[in-house]
Amino acid sequence: MDLFEYQARDLFEAHGVPVLAGIVAHTPEEAKAAAEKIGGVVVVKAQVKVGGRGKAGGVKVAKTPDEAFSYASDILGMDIKGHTVHKVMIAQGADITEEFYFSVLLDRSNRNYLAMCSVEGGVEIEQLAVERPDALARIAVDPGTGIDQAKAEEIVDAAGFAPELRDGVIHTILKLWDVFVKEDATLVEVNPLVKTGAGDILALDGKVTIDENAEFRHADHAALEDKNAADPLEAKAKENDLNYVKLDGEVGIIGNGAGLVMSTLDVVAYAGEAHGNVKPANFLDIGGGASAEVMAAGLDVILNDAQVKSVFVNVFGGITACDAVANGIVKALEMLGDEANKPLVVRLDGNNVEDGRRILAEANHPLVTLADTMDEGADKAAALAYGK
Repeated sequence: MDLFEYQARDLFEAHGVPVLAGIVAHTPEEAKAAAEKIGGVVVVKAQVKVGGRGKAGGVKVAKTPDEAFSYASDILGMDIKGHTVHKVMIAQGADITEEFYFSVLLDRSNRNYLAMCSVEGGVEIEQLAVERPDALARIAVDPGTGIDQAKAEEIVDAAGFAPELRDGVIHTILKLWDVFVKEDATLVEVNPLVKTGAGDILALDGKVTIDENAEFRHADHAALEDKNAADPLEAKAKENDLNYVKLDGEVGIIGNGAGLVMSTLDVVAYAGEAHGNVKPANFLDIGGGASAEVMAAGLDVILNDAQVKSVFVNVFGGITACDAVANGIVKALEMLGDEANKPLVVRLDGNNVEDGRRILAEANHPLVTLADTMDEGADKAAALAYGK
């Protein structure tokens, strides 16, 4: 889950990372009150999970509370790269003399962490990495030891910080590592990390991504979720503990096991080329249990997607036998009643497959079509989605 800048700032502060005051505001009146509370020059910053806010006019310096009110009025409701601004952060102004960059992230390809640091911050770091790669230090971080004093010194020296900045930057990097580890993050980025006129090192703009797989360790992370931006179908699936991701297609997919579902997506996409180029509408893994309740919850989510024209249920019976899956489908359709209004193609294979197919055949539900193979099922589902 990506966090808003103000949420990252709050996490930084909670872990001792040096930051400036910041208050989130949802209305121009709240923005004015926040500016009055902070005092002095403030920055009105659009809170959206996308870059390029400044270029889009989503970041403004306000010298008075009235200016903060005016800028907030302009920014709230603004569209920035398809993201609507629902809130702004009123941030304390800073006397910036130098800007730097630091991040630590999960490096999946090398199965470790990667720290990146540069004395040239406040710019598009992707552009810097391409045009002047030597200006961006990349230091591998062993997950077993993490960023300790020695590793922080290595990072700072590789980036080329001036001696007088060294201790302050090392201290900040160690605190940012605390955020990364203690919040189960996959990315902690500061751009810019700045030196002020007084010589202080501050994290001025933060970006944090936290690992949702670690939610069981962080009950407080639920409050960080952006309810306004959440897809309602994905939110509904999450409430039912379903592994669901919405895609932009017409064939709903239900399977048991992530590998099987991924293969099903590919097969449906290929079959769709012959039927108006229809595509998969979602990823939905119901896991090892295919009870009536689980199947009904999955079908309920998929059938409420207006883009879905047909559903392909592709299940391989293993621990959960095919007859249990078939009974789950029959009961799920009974539970959904009139809400089940789109054709289903069902392919069963594996443990007790003959019993499973017999149960579905005897039920003779008008919406259900049986398929013997995955390819056949994908073709039938794609044809039904296309209307042929």
